[in-house]
Amino acid sequence: DPTSGLHMTGFTDNWWIGLAMLHTLFTREHNYLCDELAKQHPTWTDAELYRTAQLINSALMAKIHTVEWTPAIVPHPVTQIAMKVNWYGLTGDELQDVFEFLDDKEILGGIVGSKADHHSAPYSLTEEFVSVYRMHPLIPDDVLMRRLKDDSTIETIALPDMSGIKTPGVAGRISMVDLFYSFGRLHPGAIRLHNYPKHLQNLKRDNGEHFDLAAVDIFRDRERGVPRYNEFRRLLHKDPVKSFDEITDNPVWRDELKRVYNNDLSKVDLMAGLYAEPLPDGFGFSETAFRIFVLMASRRLKSDRFFTDDYRAEIYTEFGLDYLRK
Repeated sequence: DPTSGLHMTGFTDNWWIGLAMLHTLFTREHNYLCDELAKQHPTWTDAELYRTAQLINSALMAKIHTVEWTPAIVPHPVTQIAMKVNWYGLTGDELQDVFEFLDDKEILGGIVGSKADHHSAPYSLTEEFVSVYRMHPLIPDDVLMRRLKDDSTIETIALPDMSGIKTPGVAGRISMVDLFYSFGRLHPGAIRLHNYPKHLQNLKRDNGEHFDLAAVDIFRDRERGVPRYNEFRRLLHKDPVKSFDEITDNPVWRDELKRVYNNDLSKVDLMAGLYAEPLPDGFGFSETAFRIFVLMASRRLKSDRFFTDDYRAEIYTEFGLDYLRK
């Protein structure tokens, strides 16, 4: 956009340097894929190159999310195995082709390349999934920017100064290499109570809106009819907590929850409960939330014909499948 300097995308309303980095990275990835496809298919039109590169790029993102991002935020041995099984199956990457005849046995062959299945309902991102994916505490309030070449400090930037219409200025003065290095040196924030970014609790958007996003997150769950914490557990076939002592092992949080919810367990909001509950070893976020998350992560692959029935060379090209495999 020549007036604001923002990228013209579907996410411009929520633009910040993190999105600018990802868009830059995967645009470059897309262009690389187009170049490689053009070498192998010199008669293809721009539309054919674009469409095929888009497919490969989308599958690459899905693979990163399945076998790298999820095991990184939930580095538990069971999760690492489960997400790899989702993609590759138990047979492992190299043997996947041998087991193509086991189409529906995705526990052996993996979901990718198996037969599509909507499991009784058309695919959608459910309200429950949106609720358990409220991960704003991951976002830092401030980022210390560093140079890749010598780890020296460039500057510290607060979240409001690297979002909205201020994003292009940051991308203009700090190279993408240094931005990725800086973010790579950071730990994400813990998805726990009392760790919601302060700048998002006092969010001032370029369009003049001013609100507390933490309050909005909770209000949205209530407004959309998503069950509160204890009922949510019950509906997932988990035992409901019987007292505030069971909600969290942090005595200060326990007292705060009792006070805020007037000692009424049934009133504890879903997000508050998810951020408070004790975490299994190696879990970066709530195990209750993870039950919805892993179901949707699997369905995202199983319901999509481009990851199942049409995950084949006629659609992706042999180059595309080999690229994704490697």
